[in-house]
Amino acid sequence: MPDSPHARSRMARLIGGALLAALAACGGGGGGGDVGRGGVGGDPGGSGWIPGQFLPSDSFKGMCANPRAGTSDLQGTVLDENNFLRSYSDETYLWFDEIVDQDPSLFDSPLAYFDELKTTERTSSGAEKDRFHFTIPTEEWEQLSQSGVSVGYGALWSLIATSPPRKAVVAFVEPGSPATDPGVDLARGAEVIAVDDELVENGDPAILNAGLFPVEIGESHTFTILDQGASGTREITMTSEDITSIPVHNVKTVQTNMGLVGYLLFNDHIATAETHLIDAVEKLDALGIQELVVDIRYNGGGFLAIASEFAYMIAGAGPTDGQIFEEIRFSDKHPVTDPVTGEDLEPIPFYTQTRDFSEPPGKPLPTLNLPRVFVLTGPNTCSASESIINSLRGIGVEVVQIGSTTCGKPYGFYATGNCGTTYFTIQFQGFNDKGFGEYGDGFSPQDGGNGVEIPGCPVADDFSQALGNPAENRFEAALAYIENPGTCPAPTGVADSLSKVSAPLSATDGITPKSPWRENRILRRRP
Repeated sequence: MPDSPHARSRMARLIGGALLAALAACGGGGGGGDVGRGGVGGDPGGSGWIPGQFLPSDSFKGMCANPRAGTSDLQGTVLDENNFLRSYSDETYLWFDEIVDQDPSLFDSPLAYFDELKTTERTSSGAEKDRFHFTIPTEEWEQLSQSGVSVGYGALWSLIATSPPRKAVVAFVEPGSPATDPGVDLARGAEVIAVDDELVENGDPAILNAGLFPVEIGESHTFTILDQGASGTREITMTSEDITSIPVHNVKTVQTNMGLVGYLLFNDHIATAETHLIDAVEKLDALGIQELVVDIRYNGGGFLAIASEFAYMIAGAGPTDGQIFEEIRFSDKHPVTDPVTGEDLEPIPFYTQTRDFSEPPGKPLPTLNLPRVFVLTGPNTCSASESIINSLRGIGVEVVQIGSTTCGKPYGFYATGNCGTTYFTIQFQGFNDKGFGEYGDGFSPQDGGNGVEIPGCPVADDFSQALGNPAENRFEAALAYIENPGTCPAPTGVADSLSKVSAPLSATDGITPKSPWRENRILRRRP
């Protein structure tokens, strides 16, 4: 990963006196000159800004304050970059008429200006209506989206409490990463007591964040760890590397009195997931499963087409034939045309063939032909993952939710690159075959939250057991529901415990920070 302002400030920090937004905060853009071609036919030496009037964004695209060698970038100014963002937002932003139009010459950074190009409205609960506006360096976006490569240790942290007394534990470990090296051997449920001798409970947030979330390859940090069941702590050192995320894990079966139950852990809708999901479904189909449990508690989303493929693989041809996976609706400026591609709007079908992510296009997808699926969820289940839930419910496939309320993100966007930064601005909302897409407060298992309630059980994350272990609270509850339809475990224990014996079976979870693009619903432009 290059040593750049982008890389050094890639992710907003989550540990502090209070929880901060988990959005990318990328630097860059270059100096603060305001000389450019102007917003609307103005003086070439000034901004030319006329409120409410916009030139086409293509008038400014690729005009860069710091053109990149070996690209099609042309010499431009910060004002050109700002004007591109202003016009592009007016053309494509879902709530374009709620943006306060500000003079682009007043901002010396495209990143700072982009932060202003969103609605300031709030939801009925008081939350920001647009919590999903972010940027990422284009080089990093290409690495992440296509191969799942990002800088880190291979440990996904769960922040159980982000203000003192804080608590951070290991949620998941990527096999073959520094977190699994001999002498490190991190496992789910291990608690981080200190980072570089700074106590997690009440230490300096800057030191804690720097250690937990490295932004460059080769950063070494020490951690004081309390393993599950250990009587004392131990100290380890990890050095950050490029980590390749494997999106699908733990494909297995469990025999029950009601038949064979399949399980898989699905963590990311990245390009390589196409191959991994096909392999998983082929394996489970060959074994003859009667039920499926899909663990998406840490799956924040990604490519929407991957979600469509997987939903088809679960349901099969019968219920999906001719049905809508997701209808994409842009702003009322664009009722029939996609403002990004210029193509006529057509609903996204349930894709029955590969889409050239990690497999050659046009290969028929395998299917399980299941009338019901169990999903294990939490607050980190977002966007494209929620599309799987919503789309299957839209065609009459029963979805049983075990866990806690999902994040509530029925919105999405195209990745839009300009001058080395890729921008993500909310451009559309997704609706299922029945026309439903209003789940801004997420999906909740019955009696388990404020989201759209669906059948299931509210069950807390269980850090004392490995993911995929039939004794882990959520997986165990799904198996019990299968054997005793409609039954849920009773809430028990104390809210801050991590042990299975006393962990609460209620909607209590930590925050698992990921790169923001992995927590969204993203459309891919056609080649």
